Amino acid sequence: MDNKASKWVRGAIPALLLHCSIGTVYCWSIFSQEIANYIGWSKGATEWAFSLAIFFLGMSAAFMGNIVEKNIHKSSLIAAITFALGMAGTGFFIWYGGNHQHSVLALVGILVCYGFIMGIGLGTGYLSPFKTLMLWFKDQKGLATGLAVAGFGAAKAIASPIMTSMLTGLTVNKINNVGDGVYKMFLVLAAVYFVMMFVGHLLLAKPSDWVEPQTKSKDEGILATLKREPLTSYIGIWLMFYLNITCGLAFISQEKMIVKCIGLAGSVGIISTISAIFNAAGRLGFSAWADKMKDRNTIYKLIFILSIVFTAAVMLTGGIKNGAGNIVLTILVLALIFVVNAGYGGGFSNVPTLLSDHYGMGSISAIHGITLSAWAFAGLTGNQMVNAIVKAVENKITAEGGSLPQILYHGEMQAVNPVGYQTVLYVTLALYVVSLCLSLFLVKPINKDKASA
Repeated sequence: MDNKASKWVRGAIPALLLHCSIGTVYCWSIFSQEIANYIGWSKGATEWAFSLAIFFLGMSAAFMGNIVEKNIHKSSLIAAITFALGMAGTGFFIWYGGNHQHSVLALVGILVCYGFIMGIGLGTGYLSPFKTLMLWFKDQKGLATGLAVAGFGAAKAIASPIMTSMLTGLTVNKINNVGDGVYKMFLVLAAVYFVMMFVGHLLLAKPSDWVEPQTKSKDEGILATLKREPLTSYIGIWLMFYLNITCGLAFISQEKMIVKCIGLAGSVGIISTISAIFNAAGRLGFSAWADKMKDRNTIYKLIFILSIVFTAAVMLTGGIKNGAGNIVLTILVLALIFVVNAGYGGGFSNVPTLLSDHYGMGSISAIHGITLSAWAFAGLTGNQMVNAIVKAVENKITAEGGSLPQILYHGEMQAVNPVGYQTVLYVTLALYVVSLCLSLFLVKPINKDKASA
């Protein structure tokens, strides 16, 4: 097999198989309310499953970086087993919770399986293909890593309609007006994604001419590598990565509710798919674009400027609270959702290549893994920050004798909180401004064409 074919069979295809499987974590909003209703717990309680999944994604990537560096076959196999096991376990505990309403065991089981076990698979599977891709696509690192993380983003677009169909198609009985398809879906997909990830594990391989450093002196460790440049550069990269994820999760985790607030409850599935396409396009487009720039950090400046402009526009016009029935404001809110998704994805795809430009390829998996710890902490702050703000606004409204507006969704009246989600924009706008300042003043400019290989 020639090198041109090998880079696809041994690099790109297995990366897509891994990332298209684990990327379904972002389908959480599709079934989160259904899980809560089925087991008899509040949405706020079950929401921690998603937060923990993102937290352990980042932390497992940070701690597994050295294993990925040494043995991608071991790391990709660990990813396949833990991700599938976590999904299957989640399905089991949803089933158990449906038969034992308000069960603490069911809730804890879901948090452990979806949050911890699946989270390990997420982080290990996410990190495993990156160095391999950059070694195969030496002259198009951004395109290669963008392709992989585009698969992670596209997973939501591909899986969302499938999951929505499975939720109803697999239903035989209902509990709390929710079909039992919700747990069956997890069990079926656990098997499907295990097969996909296992095939990816079998195919994934580094170029035969690449020789890993056999020994590392005290001058070749990760800390020594980071000290090649002012530490402020790495701190800036970590912080702007963290803040971009926090703002992105604030929208992505609550996208379904924001869409309902602007009067498009009947189009939730379609809009979710479109936003996922923007997410994937941002991952591929921004990273491929960065290949043509002298300094990849420029792409982050563009992402933050676009995010600031659209967030400010919706904030100043009151787009979320006034969008229902107003076509211009509705389009503006949708544009914000799509821009945030694209920028969120682009932030991910450019991190490994930006780090390789600054610190070389020698320990890139380990350094990338440590940097993904930003994702872990953002997982605890992004959607939980939104939940806290929206809940505080709801409490204020009810304390003043008001009530939340109601919409018809799937034949039932459901409360929405447009003022609460509008208030979130003040926080995300401030965070995007801070991120832009970090990109401008803290991260050292570097010419990628002259960076160490």
